[in-house]
Amino acid sequence: MPTKAHALGQAGEAAAADFYRQAGYEVLALGYRHGRAEVDLVVRHGTALLVFVEVKTRSGSQYGPPETFVSDRKKELFRLAATHLQEELDWRGDIRFDILAVTQLRTGFRLEVFEDAFY
Repeated sequence: MPTKAHALGQAGEAAAADFYRQAGYEVLALGYRHGRAEVDLVVRHGTALLVFVEVKTRSGSQYGPPETFVSDRKKELFRLAATHLQEELDWRGDIRFDILAVTQLRTGFRLEVFEDAFY
């Protein structure tokens, strides 16, 4: 039985995937893992851009904006997984690292994307 927080996180990731699909991206992976590193969402825009997305979902803003909860260690692991996937796909195009902040509202979610959030 998933915890309430786990279920919220999964709902946030599903909302993020829908957000990118509606913007014309193809979802390649949800929860891509390489060792201890995980990328929440991997999307592709055409043949030129691969985007690695860290989804941060919160039930409210009482502890600060969701996008501020990405630690340096998380970024390091994120880049490691991204590098591995690029090699696996033999990707030669551009890449981008996004943070998608998802905040639960009474009527759904508020999504805010931070493109090129880190390198």
